[in-house]
Amino acid sequence: MSHATITLIFLLFAIIMFIWEKLPLGVTSMIVCVGLVITGVLDWKTAFSGFIDSNVILFVAMFIVGGALFETGMANKIGGVVTHFAKSEKQLIIAIMVIVGVMSGVLSNTGTAAVLIPVVIGIAAKSGYSRSKLLMPLVFAAAMGGNAKVGVPILIAGIIFFALVGYKLLPDTKPSEDSGYGNKTDFSDVQKWKQWLSLIILILTLLGMIFEDKIGIKLCITGCIGALALIVTGVISEKQALKSIDLKTIFLFGGTLSLASGLSKSGAGEMIANKVIGLLGDNPSPYLLTFVVFMLCCVLTNFMSNTATTALMAPICLSIATGIGADPSAVLMACVIGGSCAYATPIGMPANTMVIGAGGYTFKDYAKAGIPLIVVSTIVSMILLPIMYPFFP
Repeated sequence: MSHATITLIFLLFAIIMFIWEKLPLGVTSMIVCVGLVITGVLDWKTAFSGFIDSNVILFVAMFIVGGALFETGMANKIGGVVTHFAKSEKQLIIAIMVIVGVMSGVLSNTGTAAVLIPVVIGIAAKSGYSRSKLLMPLVFAAAMGGNAKVGVPILIAGIIFFALVGYKLLPDTKPSEDSGYGNKTDFSDVQKWKQWLSLIILILTLLGMIFEDKIGIKLCITGCIGALALIVTGVISEKQALKSIDLKTIFLFGGTLSLASGLSKSGAGEMIANKVIGLLGDNPSPYLLTFVVFMLCCVLTNFMSNTATTALMAPICLSIATGIGADPSAVLMACVIGGSCAYATPIGMPANTMVIGAGGYTFKDYAKAGIPLIVVSTIVSMILLPIMYPFFP
């Protein structure tokens, strides 16, 4: 049996187990990780390299930074200020998505989500609304806002969608008991200096992330500096810091990165892409090609990283578009935008994984709210891409 076939079997197993949820998601991802090593698809270093991925390091660091903001009660204070201006759940969802969308224009979607998760949890605690209703729009907006010039219309359409219909699709769940963010509401015993210092360190961490290129320090290292500063200054103890790290999230994301590596290295992802694109024939319509590429990238990116999806699809798209004499810009942008539509699974993008414990989400929760959003993104993209990037200029 070829490595590509073995990888596709593991992909199918993962999808079934994620939906069925008879096993914890983290356990399923680790079965896939170990299975890919045993079957020889990946060597052990590649399979477990996900656990030292920059996003996982950022997770750990920002769980501590966010946990400190929550444990000191500062997140609740900020939440109290915000709820004075947004009086209803819809207004909160819109406000959060607008703020996140703007921030993701200057900061990565993972960094944006990492910084704002504790703040949104504080908003939920103060407003009385379920945090699960607010965290999912947060991570979706972070992904939408970071997409080139097509991203702004998609973000606007996404906000309108959630304001009118999408909010009904958001789950109303309780957070996981071992999530880094508990349900504490009384912070009267916390010293004021700890509250303010946790906020100052969060702001400095945010600024460090925004000016990543200027200062030459990667996001994950900036997060680590912030986490260490909180412990060294005594804002939180080492025990509190460790407790704030959601290990289920770490195992889920780190383990499933091995599946993404397997799809890439075994050629399974390329095999899927070639099969689908091959069905279009030798001289496909550029409009049909753009649509198929967009949908294929949407599917692949929910199980592979958007970087891997784009790297896989871009050469194929370029070759076909050039072959039919069309400007490849629209098809390549469809690849990029489609590769960012990782809304349907908790493993599609790091920000999705970060909130799974805090929001108490299941795999099906992401699909229920995320698939309609992919439809909205597809409609907007299919209208705008041929206009912004003409096939035959």
